[in-house]
Amino acid sequence: MDQPIPTTLRRVVFLNPKGGSGKSTLATNLAAFYAASGMQTVLMDFDPQASSWRWLKARPSTLAHIHGIAAYERPAGVTRSFHLRLPPGTSRVVVDTPAALEPGEIAEFTRDADAILVPVLPSPIDIRACARCIEHLLTTAKVKRRESRLAVVANRVRPNTLVFHSLIRFLGTLDIPLVATLRESQNYIRAADTGIGLHEMQPERSHPDMAQWVPLVTWVESRGMPASKGVEASA
Repeated sequence: MDQPIPTTLRRVVFLNPKGGSGKSTLATNLAAFYAASGMQTVLMDFDPQASSWRWLKARPSTLAHIHGIAAYERPAGVTRSFHLRLPPGTSRVVVDTPAALEPGEIAEFTRDADAILVPVLPSPIDIRACARCIEHLLTTAKVKRRESRLAVVANRVRPNTLVFHSLIRFLGTLDIPLVATLRESQNYIRAADTGIGLHEMQPERSHPDMAQWVPLVTWVESRGMPASKGVEASA
């Protein structure tokens, strides 16, 4: 995935109120990609399950540094803004949001996002949950289609199955771009257990999966949004 990465500050939010959709998997792998690309990267974990935070704690010190913020914590004696502050020179902020968000809470995470990615699994329950999530993003959170900062990622896909074709038909009705289709792969499990990103594995092991990330990264980096005005989420 060799491509120039601009230095403008960007905030990428992974959001789907349904648990198990793959938000943490996508957030950690994108953060690892940015860090290894030479970007000063921050990974914010707002999910009390702390999957991204645990991944970061398992990350080998020999790999590119990612600054982690356990945003789900509320430390005593520290203001919220101080707890969520970014190190000087931060270029990329990747946000892992909690499950079970109420519709009124969604705007707290999307207001200053440059890119909003909604992962969805190929199952009837997940498809219905994704439809509700998109509806809340467009209506309650007031994310406008014309802003071109909202997209869907099909996650843990098995091509040529009936449920996959149902997912593709559903996504075709949304008028929201599908920017990546990620296969179900053991590499994601290995990455989660060891604190590494897919592209930090041996190329012969990870190449089929990394090829599927190219359109996702390309879409995020092509967003014509101005730099985020306030990267500290107010949640």
